[in-house]
Amino acid sequence: MGERPLPFSGIALALITGAVLVAAGMDFWLVGGACVVWIGSLWLLAPPPPPPRMQEPDSVKMTRSGMRDMIEHSGLPVLMLDGNRIISANAAAREAIGAHVVGQDARVALRHPAAVDLLARPRGGSATVQGLTGPRSSWQMTRQPIDERYCLIELVNRTAEADVSRAHTDFVANASHELRTPLASIIGYMETLEDEGERVDPKQASKFYGTVLREARRLQALVDDLMSLSRVEAEKHDHPREKIDLRPIILQAARDGAGPNRIERLVCNISEGTFPVRGDSRQLEQLVRNLVDNAMKYGGQDKPVTVTLDHGTREMAVFTVRDEGEGIAPEHIPHLTRRFYRTDPGRSRAQGGTGLGLAIVKHIVERHRGRLDISSKLNKGTSVEVKLPLVTED
Repeated sequence: MGERPLPFSGIALALITGAVLVAAGMDFWLVGGACVVWIGSLWLLAPPPPPPRMQEPDSVKMTRSGMRDMIEHSGLPVLMLDGNRIISANAAAREAIGAHVVGQDARVALRHPAAVDLLARPRGGSATVQGLTGPRSSWQMTRQPIDERYCLIELVNRTAEADVSRAHTDFVANASHELRTPLASIIGYMETLEDEGERVDPKQASKFYGTVLREARRLQALVDDLMSLSRVEAEKHDHPREKIDLRPIILQAARDGAGPNRIERLVCNISEGTFPVRGDSRQLEQLVRNLVDNAMKYGGQDKPVTVTLDHGTREMAVFTVRDEGEGIAPEHIPHLTRRFYRTDPGRSRAQGGTGLGLAIVKHIVERHRGRLDISSKLNKGTSVEVKLPLVTED
C-alpha cells in the first residue's frame, strides 16, 4: 500500500489562520495546539492512494492448445488449419463432417473447387460449398487468417434455406405449368372460333364453347385452391382458439362435398353426442369437402363413400372418409400431400382435380394439431383418417 498524501493546501490554510489569531493577541500555545489538531484531522481524512495499475501487455499470445479450447464449444463447425493441414476440429465440426478429417489436407477433406479456391486466398474470404455433408447440402465456408501460418475455417449450414428456395422455385414452376394448360386450351379454341367465324359448324362450335367453359372453371378452381393454400399456410402456426362442435360441421360439409348429383352415394355413420374441438369452422368445412369430393371422384362412379366420426383413444375425435375405388399403389401414398402430385395426371385433370386438395388438407390438420393418415389397397379402396384433439376442460 502507498503512503497517505499530505494535504498541503489544508496545512497552509491552518498555518495562515493560526498566524492571524496570534497577531490578534490570542495565546500562542493555544493557537498552536488548535493548528496541530486541524492538520492532523486533515491528514486522517485524506483518501488512500489508488492501487497501482498493472501494465497492460501490448499483445496476447495464444497457444495452439488455447486456440483449440477456445473453438471447441462454438455452436458452428470450426476447423483450425496449419497451412493447409487440419490440426483441430471442434465438436460441431466433428459431428458435421467427421473426426477423420483431423490431420488431413483440407483440400482433400473438403473436395470442392470453391473450397480449394478459398484456401488459396491469402486474405481469406467466403464461398458456398455444395454437397459437403450430403448430395443436397449447402454450406457457407469462411476462411479467417490468424497469422502467416494458422487460419480458422468456419462453416454455416445453409441447407434449410436452399431447400426453402428450391421448394418455392418448384412451386412457381408447377403452378405456372398448371395455369398454362387450361389457358392454352381456352386460347386455342377461341382462336379457332374467331378464325372460322360464321363458317364453323354449330355442333362443333357448341363443343368448343363447352370445352372453353370447362377449362375456365378448371382455371377458376385452380386459382381458388392456390389462394386457399396460401391462406392456410399463412395461418399454419396460429392455433385456433374457438371451441366448436365437430359433428354438425362434418354432416353439412360432407353433403356439400358430395353435391346434389352424388348425394345418394354418401353414407354417414356419425356417432351421437358432441365432439368439442378448438378449430376454425371454415377450414374444417373445407377439409371435409375436399376429402369427400376426392372420394367421390376417384372412388368409382357407382360405389358408396362412407363418412364416419367417432371418439378415439387419448381424447381424440376420429373422422374417416372411405371409398371403394381402385385404390392407390403403395409407392404413391407418401407423396399424396405434395402440391400438384397426381398418381394419374390424365385422369385427375379429366375429373377436374387441381392436385392441391390433399396439400390443403395436410396444412389444415397441422394447424389444428391433428394427425392425417392415408391407407389404401389396390382394387379395394382408400381410407383417409383425420384425428383431432378434443377439448377436455369445462
